[in-house]
Amino acid sequence: MSVDETSKRRAIVLLSGGLDSATCLAIAANEGYACTALSFDYGQRSDVEISAAQRLASAYKADHRVAHVELDQMGGSALTDAAVDVPESESDGIPDTYVPARNTIFLSIALGWAEIMDAEAIFIGVNAIDYSGYPDCRPEFIDAFQKMAGLATRAGVEDEQTITIRAPLLHETKAGIIARGVALQVDYGQTVSCYQADAYGRACGRCDACRLRHAGFEQAGVADPTIYAA
Repeated sequence: MSVDETSKRRAIVLLSGGLDSATCLAIAANEGYACTALSFDYGQRSDVEISAAQRLASAYKADHRVAHVELDQMGGSALTDAAVDVPESESDGIPDTYVPARNTIFLSIALGWAEIMDAEAIFIGVNAIDYSGYPDCRPEFIDAFQKMAGLATRAGVEDEQTITIRAPLLHETKAGIIARGVALQVDYGQTVSCYQADAYGRACGRCDACRLRHAGFEQAGVADPTIYAA
């Protein structure tokens, strides 16, 4: 790390390798943060997203860490349980792709890293408008976790310097997110959003993530760089 990098404010960016998290990384870097990109190998159906995260972290010269959390041992989600099919049509209520407590677990691990690395912020790409209905993507969840971070950390208790949970895309449409990323020169062709991408990173074009992503590019008037399997 260069002398200039050590003098910067530090941030942890949760980086899945998808469109939203890539935009978050670009936002954090543009704000002048020295970023540590934190990805998770949690037994997800499509692990090619980790390779996408590595590419993105490299492009932004961010330190990249991969945490291993065996959420597939619990199952209960189409993303972690091979016995549960990924839904390919809109569903009422919370869809089967919801992974129980995923963002709570991910943010908790990121909070530990933030304390250790003296980072002042954690960026997460949750969105409460164009999303699949996950309970841990809502403003109420982010607000509650922010309060918890102030109570559960040494910085919050001893120094009264609470680590800030940043969710800059929370109230953006998918088209708005894409427009924002394009302005920051995000290469969306390097991202993988599909819940069931194949080993080459090609998208299915049918799952919720694919539908929301494609509609976002269309509404933003931006060519969709996604490579589809068929």
